[in-house]
Amino acid sequence: MIQKGGIIVFPTDTVYGIGCDPRNQYAVNKIYKIKGREKIKHLPVLAYSKRDIENIVFLDETSKKIAAKFWPGPVTLILKVKDKKIEETLGLKGKIAVRVPNNPCVLALLEKCRLLVGTSANFSGQPSFGDSKELTSKFSGYDVLLDGGQITNSCESTIVEVVDNELKIVREGKIKLESLV
Repeated sequence: MIQKGGIIVFPTDTVYGIGCDPRNQYAVNKIYKIKGREKIKHLPVLAYSKRDIENIVFLDETSKKIAAKFWPGPVTLILKVKDKKIEETLGLKGKIAVRVPNNPCVLALLEKCRLLVGTSANFSGQPSFGDSKELTSKFSGYDVLLDGGQITNSCESTIVEVVDNELKIVREGKIKLESLV
């Protein structure tokens, strides 16, 4: 489905996500449309492993330490993108948010496709879904749902950017700043 430009909803360790091939412009545009999200709000990418992420971004030493401690897990890093096709397709301006999630369902999917756009399955500006029943009754437009039931302790990932060797919390989620340092 992903190779054909399809849109998939899947459970993660934080909330339900919606994704597609990050190099498929048609699919990326469809996610923006489904979510009602402005294209100035860039989409993050999920990967199967740190090695897969290193293929698309530059990891500095501080980011490598955070990745080693928290991946797979609920920390998203904003890093300099090196994959020009993904940069073009996602309309990026040099940086991309990336993460390795800690959920067996999405990791099994990522093991096959390696990378996915991985944004929360919700309408832009609205709460994210942690329950598949609520999601299916209120959210539509995707091609496939990988139903993981209720995500316990659902909370979005913490988004971190390293600027001049200083950690900048873009969005606080499951992991607090004190745990990152």
